[in-house]
Amino acid sequence: MARSFMPAFRTQDELKALQLAGLKWSVDHAYNGSDFYRERLDAAGVKPDDIKTLDDLRRLPFVTAQDLQNGYPYPLRSVPFEDIVRIHASTGTTGKRKVLVYTSKDVDDWADMFARCYETAGLTRQDRVQICVGYGVWTAGVGFQNGCERFGAMALPLGPGNTEMHLQFLEDFQPTVICCTASMALLLAEEVEKHGLTEKINVKKVIMGAERASDALRNKVKDLFRAEHIFDIPGLTELYGPGTGLDCEHHTGIHYWADYYILEILDPETLEPVREGEVGEMVYTTLKKEGAPLIRYRSRDLTRLIPGQCPCGSPLPRHDRISGRSDDMFIIRAVNVYPSHIDEILSKEQGIGSEYQIHLDRGDDGKDYMTIRVERAAGAGPEGDLEIGKKIGVDLRKSLLVRGIIEVVDYGSLPRSGRKSQRVFDHRN
Repeated sequence: MARSFMPAFRTQDELKALQLAGLKWSVDHAYNGSDFYRERLDAAGVKPDDIKTLDDLRRLPFVTAQDLQNGYPYPLRSVPFEDIVRIHASTGTTGKRKVLVYTSKDVDDWADMFARCYETAGLTRQDRVQICVGYGVWTAGVGFQNGCERFGAMALPLGPGNTEMHLQFLEDFQPTVICCTASMALLLAEEVEKHGLTEKINVKKVIMGAERASDALRNKVKDLFRAEHIFDIPGLTELYGPGTGLDCEHHTGIHYWADYYILEILDPETLEPVREGEVGEMVYTTLKKEGAPLIRYRSRDLTRLIPGQCPCGSPLPRHDRISGRSDDMFIIRAVNVYPSHIDEILSKEQGIGSEYQIHLDRGDDGKDYMTIRVERAAGAGPEGDLEIGKKIGVDLRKSLLVRGIIEVVDYGSLPRSGRKSQRVFDHRN
């Protein structure tokens, strides 16, 4: 009988008991193993023995990405070097990379967490998983592969790029699952259609992560692959990597692994908890992580908690898909805009594809202008561009109280990527 990777707890009281024990252990482990954490906790006037209840979490100081960069090359390290078996680094391009260290137990725990993702998606050991994400020092490729092998399915570790090889493997090896970024999923799906391979492949499920995917893009990928399910997989390098949760086949929210970490949803300005169901910043505290534990780590990712229990009956709590980041907001004509706001508007429009770009410029008159380039739907001609542009412009003004220039371009003319797609181009600076 195949091993299950689902949690042992069944009730919320059992979960809270697990979380409290994990919180006490993590604070004690970090305090005694890390100079950074000892100094930070001492400055906050908190000792490990002060943690008596889960409410004491709010007494702990926050950790930020800047702290990780300041502590380079081994930030948050809480174990001796001889206990470290691996490092991973973030994909960030500004400043020093965020580097995290892993013990053998961390690697094992991460593999179990990731295997739980595959189990949540309804995979079996008969599935074949084509892994189309980056390998190397990044957490993506090795995370997807180790989790797949721990679960017991067949891994096809191709990585991104080399579209021709991906198409060959889709036809020859008949993978049933594809793991990739949303951009890579769209690229592959369009190439499958272009090469007439739709009837020759056997993709049933697509697991996408690393970037926000609009409903339009998700539906496009699902239709082109003729897939049964599209799953969202969150994760960040600081929190092991990808595989920190997944939506089940009911798609009512992302189940997150609350037995491995505590997730707070806080107002990014006040750092106070938001009301249930409201959007806020995801703040993480790990419960088992040895090498580089997180205590109230501000991820800058935005989402909301989903109340109630999922129809699948799982006791695991849920959060919504990540809607954006608290630091990717831009200001246009004194209006605060998140790219996810525009994404939501475009997802509801008819006659356009899933790809778009946002360009911000400053005119000779000193005023800021926003141009949104969208692709018309596949097979559509330019005769409807004017009406489409007017409709998007009206919806933009109604929803965001800001004007934009709408440019409708040919389907397929905006660049596709095997990694993350750039959406916002700010030319004002």
